[in-house]
Amino acid sequence: MIALLQRVSEAGVAIAGRTTAAIGAGLLVLVGVRPADTEQHAERLVERILGYRVFGDESGRMNRSLTDIGGGLLLVPQFTLAADTRKGSRPGFSTAAAPEVARRLFDHVLATAKIRHPGTLSGVFGADMQVSLINDGPVTIWLES
Repeated sequence: MIALLQRVSEAGVAIAGRTTAAIGAGLLVLVGVRPADTEQHAERLVERILGYRVFGDESGRMNRSLTDIGGGLLLVPQFTLAADTRKGSRPGFSTAAAPEVARRLFDHVLATAKIRHPGTLSGVFGADMQVSLINDGPVTIWLES
């Protein structure tokens, strides 16, 4: 599984012009699923997202995790993260999981995150979403499990 973490001062998801989820300071995480991914990958990804140290301590060093600061978490499904971009000028998506598999695993990521980090919000699988954010830093990290 793939997670693109973005440390944000705020982020939100809108569908058809209506905000469906919004957070203050925390992480906006775009989540991609590959065909070989499993529930164990999903659980490991959540563990890494919640524990990854991308927030500043009293010295300004990135030594605090989302769990440490109690920040917001906004998970957004994004199959294009699994795109094959090795050749040509158009991405291929044979490296992304089929929609039914991706939905099941994204839902597992979301459910696991909600248990471990209450208040977790999400985008809507398969929806045409407009994602807005103010990237803090900027800090953007690619994680895989």
